[in-house]
Amino acid sequence: MRINLPTWLTLFRVMLLPVMVIVFYLPFRGHNLTAAVVFLLAGFTDWLDGYLARRLNQTSAFGAFLDPVADKLMVAVTLFLLVESHRSSTDGPLGNWSGILMAVTAAIIVGREISVSALREWMAQIGEHGKVKVAFIGKVKTLAQIIALVVLLLQHDAETLRLYHIGEALLVVAGVLTIWSGLGYLRAAWPSLRDDRRAREDT
Repeated sequence: MRINLPTWLTLFRVMLLPVMVIVFYLPFRGHNLTAAVVFLLAGFTDWLDGYLARRLNQTSAFGAFLDPVADKLMVAVTLFLLVESHRSSTDGPLGNWSGILMAVTAAIIVGREISVSALREWMAQIGEHGKVKVAFIGKVKTLAQIIALVVLLLQHDAETLRLYHIGEALLVVAGVLTIWSGLGYLRAAWPSLRDDRRAREDT
């Protein structure tokens, strides 16, 4: 199998994961800014590999598989880092409630990604993958999610947490949009899901 340029960029995005984790925990000044830059670089490669794949007509089955996996890994790992860091850096009842809210929101986002991925895989198996295409609300959700994660990475170790709370609010908005878009996928796939004949064939 020959790996083309867009797929190399996707692989590079995956390799940025351990870099971001290490930088996030290293005790040097500006580590939060560096972690945010690594995350933004990963986001840029996500746009660039798709652009190059279309521009150069260099699509591949491996690249189509790896691209969404890399995206979901980057978001999930970043959420885990932030939830763990938030839990250990907040004091008092308000801090506890804030940490619970972030943990629940992260669980919703990760759970939705797993569920939608499983739904798409099943729909592809029965030849109806086209029914679960990415909707506009999903793109809005992704944008809110990226902005929230960048703000939270920048502010997670800052002396003042004013922007951090903005990031928390944006993450909650992304969580609500996550549920909304997930219900849209479910609604599109529901006629196939309730088909008892297919259920018997799959068992």
